[in-house]
Parts: sequence; C-alpha cells; structure tokens
Amino acid sequence: MVIFCGVNPLTRKLQSSPVIARVAPFVIFVLLTACQGQFGEASRYWFYVAKTFVGLWLVWTMRPVVAEMRWAFSWEAVVAGVLVCVMWVGIDSYYPKLGKPGADWNPRAQFGQGSALAWFMIAVRFFGPSVVVPPLEEVFYRSFLYRCIIKSDFQTVSLGTFNWLAFLATSAIFGFSHPQWLAGIVCGFAYQGLVCWKKRLGDAMTAHAITNLLLGVWVVWKGAWNFW
Repeated sequence: MVIFCGVNPLTRKLQSSPVIARVAPFVIFVLLTACQGQFGEASRYWFYVAKTFVGLWLVWTMRPVVAEMRWAFSWEAVVAGVLVCVMWVGIDSYYPKLGKPGADWNPRAQFGQGSALAWFMIAVRFFGPSVVVPPLEEVFYRSFLYRCIIKSDFQTVSLGTFNWLAFLATSAIFGFSHPQWLAGIVCGFAYQGLVCWKKRLGDAMTAHAITNLLLGVWVVWKGAWNFW
C-alpha cells in the first residue's frame, strides 16, 4: 500500500473512488476542449495549450491511482497505430463528417507562416495528442467504460475480457466523439482489440500515440488542417 503525504485535493478525490479516478480527469479535459474558440479566435489555440498542460498534470496525478495506466510497447501496437493512421486519412473523403471537422485550426494562418508562435502551437499539438490524450482517453474508454458496460463493479472485469456489446458500444461512443466518426469507430475497434488481445492497456496507449503522431506529421506535411 502506497501512502501519499501532502497530496493535493484532486489526488485525494481520485484516491477515494476508482470511478472518479478514471472519469474525472477525462471530463475536465473535455470541458477545457469545449472552451476552445469560445473567447475569440486566439482562444482556440491558447485553450489548447492550457488543456494540454492541465491534461499532463492530470495524467501525472492519476499515475499512482490508476494501476493499469502504464505504457507498453509491442509490435502489435506499432502495426495498429500505423494502420489506424493510414485508415483515418485514406477513408476521409468517402463519408460525411459530424459538424465542422476543425479546418480552422491552422496556427500558420493565425500567427504567421513560419513564425515562432505558429511552430510553438504546432509543437504543442504534436505533444498533446501523442503524450497526454492516449492515457486519458484509453483509461476512460477502454479501462472504465468498456468494463463498466459489462459489469457495474468494473474492477472485477479483466482487461482481457471480450464482450460483443461492450466492444461495439464503446467503439461507437468513441467514434461519435470525433467529427470523423467512421474512422473513430474503426479506430476504437483496433485499440479495444489490442487491450483484449494483450490483456493490458499500455499497448492501446502506444498505438493511440503512434496514430496521433503520424497524423500530425501528415497534417503539417500536407497542410491537411482538417484533421486537427
């Protein structure tokens, strides 16, 4: 048993409930996401920076409490991460999107082509999806939501347990949280499949990070800002 001395109120709250520990950080992150662009065009970028660093702090705070949130590397994770990125880009023009896909998130247009501030925003946009988003989302969707659909006492359900209803429902919810909903659903299949196959969360976190990193490379290389 680990004893935490001088912990902050959020840490104590996370320690008090396995549900809060896996849901509250994700909800905070989503609420900050909703604030992007609500206070002028520049707030789209500065709130992204703020939520990225708040998200990093949340992940750090969760680490001692959420035991399954540990990165793991495997060839399956690498293959899944690369294939999901290829799929995400490849099918983009073949189905309608939900709402506006986010084509306005273009720091070069906002802050100047080649400006230091534009590159700073691009760097943060690489860091957030590759380091912060995978643990937050995988813990919420694949560790909490998937197992909670199977059984309310979700911690009694092994990460490797396969259940069709939970598999489809979690992937659908994950998919429809993105404008690119179809790619998101297929992505959910891949990451959840990894968790069930490897019986741990870390491979899905790694695959998620690889997908987002490669997608970021594609965005900057091709100027395909709609993916951000």
